[in-house]
Amino acid sequence: MPRKTRRLPALASVAALFATGMLASGCAQIRTHQGYLGEAILIQSIQPGVDNRASVQATLGRPTFTSQFTGANETPTWYYISRDSRQLAFARPRPVDQMILAVRFAGDGNVASVDVMGMEQVASISPSGDETPTLGRNRGFFDELFGNIGRVGSVSQGGGTADNPGG
Repeated sequence: MPRKTRRLPALASVAALFATGMLASGCAQIRTHQGYLGEAILIQSIQPGVDNRASVQATLGRPTFTSQFTGANETPTWYYISRDSRQLAFARPRPVDQMILAVRFAGDGNVASVDVMGMEQVASISPSGDETPTLGRNRGFFDELFGNIGRVGSVSQGGGTADNPGG
């Protein structure tokens, strides 16, 4: 009988330790990387006036996206974007590091400039509630549901002439 009483507290403490470990593992930070995986040496090797579109694509690969609106004599700007973020359990992910590499080309296809931007480009916005504000009437549920009762087949209220005011 004494053996069972010794095992029960030991088994309970092992189970409590296991349960605590399982609960704590749910609170671990999740780290994610999205976007371009670039090497600093390759990024620094792109030189304005020396490289062109073909050499940039050979060095850095295809861009994340290209600009859509360009002038008459310009070629698109190529953007390489990467972001590292962290998330704790069910919270929203928050960015901890970001890189935007913008490679601008001149009209002849040669690199005009290379700009590297970081976390200063991250904007934090807060939406205004659960609804998008719109212009127009603010009608309730029952008004929307029963609002047309009695209006079907009635004479219109406007657009008539002096002889026929109803239409």
